[in-house]
Amino acid sequence: MAVSLVCEETGSRVSSVLNRDVKQFGKKFLFDRNEETCWNSDQGPSQWVLLEFPQTVKVTELQLQFQGGFTGRSCRLEGGRKGSNLVKIADFYPEDTNCLQRFSIHEESIADKLKIIFEESTDFFGRIVIYHLDVLGEKLL
Repeated sequence: MAVSLVCEETGSRVSSVLNRDVKQFGKKFLFDRNEETCWNSDQGPSQWVLLEFPQTVKVTELQLQFQGGFTGRSCRLEGGRKGSNLVKIADFYPEDTNCLQRFSIHEESIADKLKIIFEESTDFFGRIVIYHLDVLGEKLL
């Protein structure tokens, strides 16, 4: 059964934060499950979120809730093991909506780290706004 793989020990990095205002728009808001807070990237192409898990995981689903108008149009999920380069796992194409979206991952997805790359945005300036991010799957021993 798939469970959330994001925990307190999961490390995260983001490409940018709007106006460097991490108190209002920082990466911590991706995982707080509060509908009032969000990560808001600055402008520019190829925004991304990097997750480093405390143990090896097998990813089966990616969940994202964007703000409509600031959605990733063309996205890529990459993964890898510690000490190795990231490789493409899947491409996915979210809808420009405020609703929670789920993307099943059918490809081989055993990894210690994941990178979600938003290659294109529905926003003219390339900004991405995410209210909720979760990765489901199983923890491997």
